[in-house]
Amino acid sequence: MDTDTRDDRDEEDAGRGGGLTTGEVARRLGVAPTTVRTWDRRYGLGPDAHTGGRHRRWTPADVARLERMCALTANGLPPAEAARLAREGAPEDTARPTAGPPPRRAASARSRAGSGLRLGDVRQECKGVARAALRLDAPALDALLAAAIEEHGLVTAWTEVIMPTLQAVGRKWENSGDRYVEVEHFLSWHVSGALRRSAPPVAADRPGAVAVLACVPGESHTLPLEVLAAALSERGVPVRMFGGALPAGSLVAAVRRTGPAVVGLWAQSRSMASRPLAQHVAGMEWGVRGARRRPVVLPLGPGWAGSPMPGMPRATNLAEAVAAVEAHMRV
Repeated sequence: MDTDTRDDRDEEDAGRGGGLTTGEVARRLGVAPTTVRTWDRRYGLGPDAHTGGRHRRWTPADVARLERMCALTANGLPPAEAARLAREGAPEDTARPTAGPPPRRAASARSRAGSGLRLGDVRQECKGVARAALRLDAPALDALLAAAIEEHGLVTAWTEVIMPTLQAVGRKWENSGDRYVEVEHFLSWHVSGALRRSAPPVAADRPGAVAVLACVPGESHTLPLEVLAAALSERGVPVRMFGGALPAGSLVAAVRRTGPAVVGLWAQSRSMASRPLAQHVAGMEWGVRGARRRPVVLPLGPGWAGSPMPGMPRATNLAEAVAAVEAHMRV
């Protein structure tokens, strides 16, 4: 049976009581519904009772069993062993076989408990996204990112779900040498794809109401600009996105050709943030005599931290950046 059809059937039955549907359980755990069904079919972790024939209805005890499965696999235990321990009801930090000394594999898993990401007090979706990223589970990660953006909107999904997870991966990378680099790249790539799929088409040009977004020369961190571009498109603001490491001459040429109301310049590090370049762009003029216009330059990213630059508003988060761009659009 088609999985979407099955999900719809489960959701239609959700109001009849008797536990959670498979879709609701998957959202609570932060995994794809297909993952829950696979654990049921392959490892016997399904609900203890069914309602109405094949309808899945999950009780709190059923969900607790799956939560143990998630925790054990996130800590590195192979799925089959994790499922056995989850069925036995052993807590993840004291998981042991029913008899005899702990097997070598379980001891290794406990020593790798630090491989989980420390997310702190965040939305439940963050934990699901983190688990999918650590497992390099592309289908689950795409589904979770799309669901977060659809439910919360781009700004909230980025601020409260995606960015905390990216920061946790970055901290893990910094604290463990060269490990987890692949997780950061994997997560960033899928976030970028999710942003492009969720964003509406670029709005049509309006004179005096175009935003140019670019990284400063030498800067390659484009993801924050990508989410800003998507959020602005969602609000009908025409955007020209130039991405990473745009040479200074090319930036100047792009500004002259588009005549933007706002130019957003992203710098991740202070060594990349060029104040002379920002001031040069802010001083550019175009238009007929008596009605000359200049762009508002919006310094974006931690690289611009420090003394403020006159006439250049600072935005410390995505919501502030969106508000700043919209405030300087000319109708």
